[in-house]
Amino acid sequence: MMKKIMLLGSGELGKEVVIALQRLGQHVIAVDSYEGAPAMQVAHEFEVINMLDGDALDKIVAKHKPDLLVPEIEAIRTERFYDYEKQGITVVPSAKAANFTMNRKAIRDLAAKELGLRTAKYLYATTLEDFTKAVKEIGIPCVVKPLMSSSGKGQSVVKTETDIEKSWNYAMEGSRGDYKEVIVEEFIKFNSEITLLTVTQHSRETLFCPPIGHRQERGDYQESWQPCAISDADLRDAEEMAAKVTKALTGSGIWGVEFFLTDKGVYFSELSPRPHDTGMVTLAGTQNWSEFELHARAILGLPIAELTLERAGASAVILATEDNKVPVYEGIEKVLTNKNTDIRIFNKPVTRKYRRMGVVLTWDQPESDVQIVKQKAIERAALVKIV
Repeated sequence: MMKKIMLLGSGELGKEVVIALQRLGQHVIAVDSYEGAPAMQVAHEFEVINMLDGDALDKIVAKHKPDLLVPEIEAIRTERFYDYEKQGITVVPSAKAANFTMNRKAIRDLAAKELGLRTAKYLYATTLEDFTKAVKEIGIPCVVKPLMSSSGKGQSVVKTETDIEKSWNYAMEGSRGDYKEVIVEEFIKFNSEITLLTVTQHSRETLFCPPIGHRQERGDYQESWQPCAISDADLRDAEEMAAKVTKALTGSGIWGVEFFLTDKGVYFSELSPRPHDTGMVTLAGTQNWSEFELHARAILGLPIAELTLERAGASAVILATEDNKVPVYEGIEKVLTNKNTDIRIFNKPVTRKYRRMGVVLTWDQPESDVQIVKQKAIERAALVKIV
């Protein structure tokens, strides 16, 4: 049952997906905008294109004729996916899911207006004048995000009126392509954020991984841990919301569904129709299958007999501090002198400030205090220096 699979986006998450697919006997073509991207290093073939160039995308799809198209990032001409589906290519999880989730307006309106999920209050704006009105209507503080961006680009918090124009300009700079619109969201006073990895399957039940806690800076995760504390009632609500939104978007695969946990209950935040960066904690063996192995099985239509928690685990990122350097790593030996510890270096060819270059993983028995496990991951990640 070997399939030809085209991976669109070849970062560190895609690299683990390629490895998982190859272990199941699949053939993978990795695509990205630069040569030497992490997933290209382990794929059978690779292509270098600008995936926002629809014609270039059409050409490589026609050249390789993949059975499955697997997006790993958002910066793709996803409107082309509908035509690929008509050609008989399976888009993972679906063309609808890829198009809705890459546009915050589409996914927020689906969640809040069509499905009735609990979300923060929100408004949209396309001009500075409308943006100023929206901020005042939603109230300060509020969260500002470009409708189309990735990795936290363009996101900020308006804390005072003097921040309004600065936040608008920052959102415009972080907007992807020619789509210049922002969402202004009510600032939710949350106790914690979680990712609920949700697995949708061909004609089988939807599965939920144990919830993952995470901390963000600049819109990017810094640490994640599994399992995280959550009440039974909140977990039930989160699972119901995740099931509703993934069913509406259709298709099979793993989804990273994000929620805020508050004193008033669970709020839906965002979701990604692919392995989630916070889910790298599953590489610490926290589950019987990592999120990447689950994704590979789900998109191939293979059964997942059970999903179990095996360990308490945590991940902490290793970040670059400078731009345009060829990375050399020091401190890996110090990290690996510790028990229950592992490291992944993503082997990206050059650095950018705050670029994620690797991750440290720690774990312990499932009943262990996950906060202690997390602190060990943070301390050990700090031992690695990029020079």
